[in-house]
Formats: sequence, structure tokens, C-alpha cells
Amino acid sequence: MYGKIVKLFLRLGIGVGFLSAVADRLGFWPDTIAAWGNWGSFLDYTAVINPWVPETIIPILGFIATLAEALFGLCLLLGFKTELIAKLSGYLLLIFALAITFSSGIKGAFDYSVFAASGAAFALSLLSDKYLELDLLFSIKK
Repeated sequence: MYGKIVKLFLRLGIGVGFLSAVADRLGFWPDTIAAWGNWGSFLDYTAVINPWVPETIIPILGFIATLAEALFGLCLLLGFKTELIAKLSGYLLLIFALAITFSSGIKGAFDYSVFAASGAAFALSLLSDKYLELDLLFSIKK
């Protein structure tokens, strides 16, 4: 049972983390606690951590990252294709961690715990027992 609770905790923690970040950049968090607070500030930060990307591509990159985070967050909360989505989440978070590291130094990636979140997502991808997951409905043999 302990393993199932750990898996649920990882799913909820990573999923809510993704959705919270999306909500922040879309302006749903109050200014007093928001990291970006709006789409423009998020794109400014996206440009900072991706200095090698042409400025005209930054909005596309920001949109793709936001779409991926929203999709991954929702899938993790629901437990849909958990192992696959967790692995993809691990890669996405690793890309974020490396972008932060190469653009502004490793301290930022450590301060935001992006390497830890990436590791947690990869660990989640290895947990195959289903618990409170939508995948349980699709795995029932008729």
C-alpha cells in the first residue's frame, strides 16, 4: 500500500505543479504570490533561459511548453497513461533544468528544484501498480 500512496503523491505533486505554473502564466494567481503573473512576463523569462532561440520563436516555444505542462498535469492528475506521461514529464523538466543551468547557472535550477522534479517524474514512470488512476478503467479485462 505504501508504494501506491507514494505513486499517488508523485502524480498529484507533479501534476499540480505543472497546472499551477500554467495558471500563473495565464494570470490566475494573485500578483502577491505569482512568479510571472502574466503571459508577457512568462515569455520574457522563456527568452532569458533560451538565449539561443530567435526572438520570433519564443512565443511558439512558450505556447508548446504551456500546452505540454497543461496536458501532462491533467493526465497525471487523472492517472491517464501515467508511466508514459511521467517519462515525458521527466524529459520536459530536464530540458527546463538544463536551459536554466546553461543560461543563468546551476543555482537557479537547484533553487527551483527542477532536477529533483525531473528525477521524481522519472521515478514515477517506473511505478507500474495502478492506484486511483483512469488507466484502471482501460485495463479491466472483459
